[in-house]
Amino acid sequence: MTATAPRLRPSPIQRPFPVRRTSRMRQPSPVRRPFAAVALVAALCSLVFGLLLAGAGPASAHAALTGSDPQDGAVVATAPKEVTLTFSEAIAVGDGSIRVLDPSSKRVDTGAEPKDLSDGSTVRYGVDLHPGLPDGTYTVAWQAISADSHPISGAFTFSVGAPSETTVALPSEEVGGGPVGTVYGIARYAAYAGFVLLVGGAAFVLGCWPGGARVRPMQRLVVRGWITLTAATLAMLLLRNPYTGSGKFADAFDLNGLQAVLDTKPGAALVSRLLLLGAAALFIAVLFGTYARREDAVEKKDLTFGLAVGGTVVAAGIAATWAMSEHASTGIQTAIAMPVDVLHLLAVAAWLGGLVALLVALYRTPDIGSAAVRRFSRVAFGSVVVLAATGIYQSWRQVGSWSALTGTRYGQLLILKVALIAVLLAVAWFSRRWTGRLTDTAPGEAAGEAPDPVAAPDDVDPERAAQLARQRAVLTATKKKRIRDADPERSGLRRSVLAEAAIAVVLLAVTTVLTSTEPGRTEVEAAGTSAASNAPAATGPVNLSMPFDTGGQNGKGTVRIDIDPGRTGSNELHVWIDGSDGKPMDVPELKVALTLEAQEIGPLPVVPDRLAEGHWSASGVQIPMAGEWKVDVTVRTSDIDQVTIDKNVKIG
Repeated sequence: MTATAPRLRPSPIQRPFPVRRTSRMRQPSPVRRPFAAVALVAALCSLVFGLLLAGAGPASAHAALTGSDPQDGAVVATAPKEVTLTFSEAIAVGDGSIRVLDPSSKRVDTGAEPKDLSDGSTVRYGVDLHPGLPDGTYTVAWQAISADSHPISGAFTFSVGAPSETTVALPSEEVGGGPVGTVYGIARYAAYAGFVLLVGGAAFVLGCWPGGARVRPMQRLVVRGWITLTAATLAMLLLRNPYTGSGKFADAFDLNGLQAVLDTKPGAALVSRLLLLGAAALFIAVLFGTYARREDAVEKKDLTFGLAVGGTVVAAGIAATWAMSEHASTGIQTAIAMPVDVLHLLAVAAWLGGLVALLVALYRTPDIGSAAVRRFSRVAFGSVVVLAATGIYQSWRQVGSWSALTGTRYGQLLILKVALIAVLLAVAWFSRRWTGRLTDTAPGEAAGEAPDPVAAPDDVDPERAAQLARQRAVLTATKKKRIRDADPERSGLRRSVLAEAAIAVVLLAVTTVLTSTEPGRTEVEAAGTSAASNAPAATGPVNLSMPFDTGGQNGKGTVRIDIDPGRTGSNELHVWIDGSDGKPMDVPELKVALTLEAQEIGPLPVVPDRLAEGHWSASGVQIPMAGEWKVDVTVRTSDIDQVTIDKNVKIG
């Protein structure tokens, strides 16, 4: 018997992998592009967010101070008993929200929580002052939270008797600014981005590509969206107290401050979001666990329906946490605006989040087919229709007029958002064209090429067989991905979807800034109210002529008064007295007083200085507000003969 050496089988690792090349496969492979694509989107995201954060500053005031009593810059004869502030919309106040400081920076209000003096649609709050305040300039510093959760603050001065020097040093930084405001703003951006990835990615898997539930890149996308939204919500909850108050990071862990936040509407919204994210975690576990492993068609259909209903409820609930605490919760038609806002957010997430999921699938997985892409195309079209309808309503509600659209920052950002949507739709049109050309038949398969499986030997142990099976699967997937990446239609779709995703990043950033910008309607109404109450004079210098008769010898004459420029603020006052013969006349005493009876202001005394025979002058005469002023002139022509004459004149 002749011994023969055993025939050795070549190792699967050593066996050459035959790749049949076609003319289409000789094109440069875009397999290495995912890293460049992700880097491009990340860089663009960082650039846009950085520019918007740098340009936006602290969140703009959403409620505006429309009036006060006393008014800013007013000079009153006697100290008021209280100071009241009027706002354009509802606000939340607490202890110390309104502080009144004397010239030495000492508080002169009683320190109690501001009184709610609102009446109907008028939002007004006031604080009582200590009695017997001396003359001087007083500073009113206020801080509150508007109904859409954004902090607002400001300060103004009024004077008792006459203006004086003041040592009050007000913060140079608005509430909601500084490092805490910057971090809080970043958390707001991250929360919106996480919501879009979570909801849009899950909807893409469940509604467009059920097979994606077993694909690791899709799982990572949705889970990272959940983690981002959860972390951002926790950060906002902890930073809420310093963001609306001291501006110090250390106060983030102040338990009393945290309790105060939980008692507010924004705090309740953030806690509700965290609870809903717990339900979302259960949804994700079922989607990528039980649902991904389910093989029976009937059972999978039932589970799909249950996940769709439950996921929609959870997603709508999370979207409602924004609607209940921001723009939609205040202003006109809130009962309609809040559900519309929820629909708007869900449509944004389905469109933009699904777009990111499609981009990841096209670059990172070889198995997504044309049917899934076409289903997403239909979902995106429906989302755009919902966005258009809800966006038109929201624009009308928040802007209200063409002047607010073009003349306010909110309106200008809204125009930019519409322009970005138009560009995004134009790019999406090219994506739809590439989608129409997609085919699920690989070029090699169309040419009749057979796959090159790595056959498992019959005499190997089960562990080795499993290893060979895994190697065979990797080789098959690699070949399939290489062939599909060489497909020009798929490459064109990847490029157009990447462009869509880049534009979507900018669009999401602009949308987030819109939520922290004062609505155009509110800004215009507040500016109109403020202008009406503090309108500068349009009548020009005031000229008066009043005859007088003291009853004594040489007691008759005429007083002529000029007030220039004759408007609110500082004025020059000149007085001329002419005798009965028309020549300049000197008198022992001359006094002038101004009274605005409609507002119970005055009399404000003016003591002019004699410049020449029959001519007196006073500079820096303060007119605190426009209205019908009564000018009183007291003329004394001897030790016992004097008279007071008056005349009403419109100033401002």
